[in-house]
Amino acid sequence: MSVPSESGGDSSQPYEIVAIAASAGGISALSRVLGGLPGGFPVPVVVVQHLDPRHKTIIAEVLGRRAKLPVVLATDGERAEPGMIYVAPPNHHLLVEAEGVLVLSSSELVHFLRPSADLLFESIAGAYGPRALACVLTGTGSDGAMGASAIKSRGGTVISEDPESAEFRGMPDAVIAAGAVDFILPLDEIAQVICGLVEAEQSLS
Repeated sequence: MSVPSESGGDSSQPYEIVAIAASAGGISALSRVLGGLPGGFPVPVVVVQHLDPRHKTIIAEVLGRRAKLPVVLATDGERAEPGMIYVAPPNHHLLVEAEGVLVLSSSELVHFLRPSADLLFESIAGAYGPRALACVLTGTGSDGAMGASAIKSRGGTVISEDPESAEFRGMPDAVIAAGAVDFILPLDEIAQVICGLVEAEQSLS
């Protein structure tokens, strides 16, 4: 189902970035959402998935098997390019600055987490304002709720996976309870809605 936005997006401002956050159950959910984005997607996608920092990660390879877009671990100082998926490496916060510059940080944990969805979302709220589109998927805890509120307060748009379809409903419940959500969608509808929003805004720009 969809939820009307209280602040409303500014349709004169095309989306310029998509940020997605997930935790427990997230690899499967991310595979389905990212796998639904078409080749040539017109904006960059940045992803925070909570990972065990004690182990070398193959998340980019795993997600890349389903995605039509290239999937890489984010590198500090690089610029996010359209049609690319950038994943926060384990034990590093991922932030996005003006002009799409990616920043990796080893600063303190946020809610016992690094990477933090809140920090990613807050950074794109500051850098992109109404041009930011964020999505919260399955996960325990409340990471992402504060950041999603920051995006909403700047006129951006927030999607939450429907808690009823989520493997773990903590993160979707938290972002919905924060009043920061424009759309609450079953997992299998999220990619289509992201594409529709981004392509519609691109066509208006």
